[in-house]
Amino acid sequence: RDPEQTLPCEFQQSMSKRPTNLIFILADDLGYADLGCLGARDGRGRPVDVSPRLDRLAAEGLRFTNGYSNSPVCSPTRFSLITGRWQYRLRGGAEEPLAGTAVGDKVLGIPPEHPTLPSLLRDAGYATALMGKWHLGYPPHFGPRKSGYEEFFGFHAGGIDYFSYLTPRGKRDLWRNETPAEDVQGYLTDLISDAAAEFVSRQSADRGFLLSLHYSAPHWPWQTRDDKAESDRIGEKVYHVDGGSLATYHRMITQMDEGIGRVLDALEARGLADDTLIVFTSDNGGERFSDVWPFVGGKMDLLEGGIRVPLLARWPARIAAGGVTDLPAMTMDWTATMLDAAGVAPHPDYPMDGVSLLPLFDDPQWHVERDLCWRTTHKRQRALRRGHWKYLAIGEYEYLFDLARDERERANMIEREPGKLAELREAWLAWDASLPPVPEDAGVHLGYREHQIPKPTH
Repeated sequence: RDPEQTLPCEFQQSMSKRPTNLIFILADDLGYADLGCLGARDGRGRPVDVSPRLDRLAAEGLRFTNGYSNSPVCSPTRFSLITGRWQYRLRGGAEEPLAGTAVGDKVLGIPPEHPTLPSLLRDAGYATALMGKWHLGYPPHFGPRKSGYEEFFGFHAGGIDYFSYLTPRGKRDLWRNETPAEDVQGYLTDLISDAAAEFVSRQSADRGFLLSLHYSAPHWPWQTRDDKAESDRIGEKVYHVDGGSLATYHRMITQMDEGIGRVLDALEARGLADDTLIVFTSDNGGERFSDVWPFVGGKMDLLEGGIRVPLLARWPARIAAGGVTDLPAMTMDWTATMLDAAGVAPHPDYPMDGVSLLPLFDDPQWHVERDLCWRTTHKRQRALRRGHWKYLAIGEYEYLFDLARDERERANMIEREPGKLAELREAWLAWDASLPPVPEDAGVHLGYREHQIPKPTH
């Protein structure tokens, strides 16, 4: 290309006439080993073919063995994703999941004036859409289109029934932009997939787009597209503990995978696949029927099972096929990466806490020295990973694990490595002191109860 040629939009890549398109796919409560390419297995330990399209995406791109969510629970991870910053920088619901009682609340949500990944890209000329789960604040004070998305089809709550679209509070929660989607019927996962594929089918090569494809699957209630009778059975009791099975859970993943396949097919049909960065991950670790092998713990825990998640990336123009990396990466890194890929700068008053992973795409040996940190009010947990060492505290108990040798976090090294324990504890305290304090009213969604989540091993 003539270096003097003027590109039509400033966000276009310097080496290409086409902008980089961005698709971020977020599953809900998916365990680390719940995909075929990560070892999915049935109740007898036999491999199961649950995710052929995602397995193919992994083979065509890059798989991360040390992918982490910013939180072991829903809303905080989504805050970090949309801002590219530690979720703890935001007041209110960024500390724990938003409660159902927050409908109409003026505080618990992403402030509309806060720069976000979609708002920055929209202002640079990108088309932006969210299909699926929002869970970052309820109307009328918050919503996807107040935070940069031009199009929205989905729901605001943490979880809804897959057929009635009822929340645990008995309210129907399915929307097109700001209008209730009263005319819609069908299986939620399919509806989200179809909306995403239709959005992609309308895109052109000369305008970049951001598609946030945020599934409810495989979050409760556990229903496949063949389980309308189960939806009728539970009625308004959307949050319940007497349904589902491992087979149902796997089928939910497969049906999500099929929908992702339709989106990928639409991308191919438009001739946009080579110029599109696709990321797939989960908002936190697995829950009731999930497989987090070889880790322990799960959703709500800062054990590896609660924060180590599947993480795949494909970008044919930039990422070599068949790659595997052990570089630790967090949810918020993808915000910085996508802005970097689009050539869009973060807002100067809201610098990224995540790091751009573009150098990794060019050099598989690229490495960045930094600490990954977490904190939750639930069980008073805190954690820090530095290299292969992990500091973990649950209440008054402290742990030190060498993840290179002990990925199941069974051997507590605090007596053998007191110096390392002190080093990492002080590093976590310094990080925590750099952030706003935990709000006094921070709390856990009442739907999560102690007897319903995995217990840490002391």
